[in-house]
Amino acid sequence: MENIAVRQVSPNNAKKSILRAFNKQRPIFIWGPPGIGKSDIVSQISEDIDAYMIDVRLSLWEPTDIKGVPYYAANDNTMKWAPPAELPDAKMAKKYKKIVLFLDEMNSAAPAVQAAAYQLILNRKVGTYKLPDNVLIVAAGNREADKGVTYRMPAPLANRFVHIELRVDYDDWLQWATDQKIHADVVGYCTFAKQDLYDFDPRGSSRSFATPRSWSFVSQLLSDDLPESTLTDLVAGCVGEGLAVKFMNHRKVSGQLPNPSDILSGKVKDLKTKEISAMYSLTVSLCYELQQAHEKKVKNWNEQADRFFHYMMDNFETELVVMGAKIALTNYKLPFDPSKLKSFDRFHKKFGKYVITAMESK
Repeated sequence: MENIAVRQVSPNNAKKSILRAFNKQRPIFIWGPPGIGKSDIVSQISEDIDAYMIDVRLSLWEPTDIKGVPYYAANDNTMKWAPPAELPDAKMAKKYKKIVLFLDEMNSAAPAVQAAAYQLILNRKVGTYKLPDNVLIVAAGNREADKGVTYRMPAPLANRFVHIELRVDYDDWLQWATDQKIHADVVGYCTFAKQDLYDFDPRGSSRSFATPRSWSFVSQLLSDDLPESTLTDLVAGCVGEGLAVKFMNHRKVSGQLPNPSDILSGKVKDLKTKEISAMYSLTVSLCYELQQAHEKKVKNWNEQADRFFHYMMDNFETELVVMGAKIALTNYKLPFDPSKLKSFDRFHKKFGKYVITAMESK
C-alpha cells in the first residue's frame, strides 16, 4: 500500500505534524529513503517530550514476538499467552509519563508479522496483552521505490496510520549538524555543494552513497593522523568514490586556510586564497569557533565577534557575508550585541537588508 501520493515534508515540519498526531494518539508512519534520518527524528521527538523510547526492529521479529507464546496455566486449566518483554507493561507505564513505541522497518517485516502488528495498532492489544494508555505508536520504513526489502502494506493496516514522507532539507540538516557538532569540513563542503548532501539513486548499483547519515560517518572518521589514501578510502566507503575525491580536494584546499582562532584574535586579517569552496568551510569554522568561545565565556568575546564581521566584510563577497551572518544567528544562535560591536553600523548599512531577507526566506 504505497502507490498513494504522500506529501513530502522537511524534517522540522515532520516533527510538528508528528507531535500533533501524538497529542491525539494517532499512530504515525514515517516514509523515506535510506539514511534520511527517520530514526533520528523519532529519537529527537522522544527526547523533546520527555518520553521513553522503545526501538523495535520489526523486520527481525516473528509473529509470536508480538503476540507472545502460549503456556498452560494449571491453576485454571487454560492456555494463556506470555507477552513479550520488549513491549511496555503496566510497571513501565507507571515509571514513565510517556512511552514511544517505535516500530522501525515495519514494511520490511513479513506479512504475518504485519498482521500481528495490525491487531496491536487497531485495538491497542493483541491476545491478552494490552498497550498502556500512555504509549504512543510510530512506525517507519523505506519506500518500495528504494529497492530495499519491503512487503506491500495491506490497505486496512495502512489506513490506520497518519502517513508522512520525509525529504532532505539542507537548512534542517545544517541545524542538526550544528547541534551534533559535525566536522566543519563536512558542513563546509555540504554548504558549498548542497546537491551532494543526498545522492541516492535506487537505480544505481553503488553500495556507498551520500546521505545525511553517511556524511555523519565521514565526520566521525576524519583525522589528520591518517594517510590521505587511507582517509580517501574511508570517505569513499561512506559516500562513494566520486564524492570522496571531490570532498578530499575540498579539504586539501581548506587546509591552506588561516586558523579561525588567529582570525578572531586579530593575528590574521587577510585571506590569500579565493577558492570558493574553501571560503564556505572557513565561514562555518569561524561560526563554530565563536560558539566555542561563547560557551567558554571568554572575556573578549565581543571583540572576537567584532573581528568576525570585520573579516567577512573585508574578504568575502556579499553572498558569503550574508550566509555567514545567517548561520551565526540562526544555526549557532550567537548572541551578538550591536552596542558592543564597532563594525555593526557598517555591516548593517551594507548587508542588513540582505541578511533579513535571507533569514525570512526559511
